[in-house]
Amino acid sequence: MGARSGRDARGPLAGLLVAALVSLACAGGGLAEPEGERPGASRPAASPGTTRADSTTSVAEFEQDVADAQDIAERYWAAQFKASGQRFQPVRRITPYQRAGEVSCGGQPLPRNNAVYCSRGDFIAYDVAWSVGAFRQVGDAFVFYLLGHEYAHGIQVRLGINYSFTIQQELQADCMAGAYLGDSVRSGALRLAEGDLDEFREGVAAVGDDPDQPWFAEGAHGTAEQRTDMFFRGYERSLKECDLG
Repeated sequence: MGARSGRDARGPLAGLLVAALVSLACAGGGLAEPEGERPGASRPAASPGTTRADSTTSVAEFEQDVADAQDIAERYWAAQFKASGQRFQPVRRITPYQRAGEVSCGGQPLPRNNAVYCSRGDFIAYDVAWSVGAFRQVGDAFVFYLLGHEYAHGIQVRLGINYSFTIQQELQADCMAGAYLGDSVRSGALRLAEGDLDEFREGVAAVGDDPDQPWFAEGAHGTAEQRTDMFFRGYERSLKECDLG
């Protein structure tokens, strides 16, 4: 899912502040990083105010997708908060990193091959090599899912949601990511290209836990089946499926 927004894309930095409830929430992952680039089919630009999927795989397109996904997420959650009479503050920043320990969350160095939301500093950080590799392996729709999942953790903090088990927090974030994407498609803020729903399905499944992982373990995110089910519940039926009522 390569994206184009109707206005000039901002860099992957935005926002204000918020306090912490949980220190670290991540997408998980086990995607390989392929070498080289696959050719992408170009498409005409979307109309103003619309973001649309395409199939290019360059690093520049990846960076554009991150900026566009952030822009859509901020507009989506701002509208949700406004509708409920609350003030919305965007996640403070989105930070790429290249080496293990280059970025820390509350004194804990972040590992390679992951993307996380850190509530201590209210930021999202992602291993750029791993993320670009997943973008090329799965497709550009994965970028929108990944950003949406981590942004959902920021929303959980803003709403004071703190479950007893990690898996509950993570599956709700998958549902919320699905809702942000599905609602954005339905509103016309986002247009999918052919194959993007399959890319969502493949990408979410690829970051599922090993089937032998106990559901109650610290850091458990859910199996591929659980994560895919929750994502598409949100995608198809919006936030009412995400235990936010």
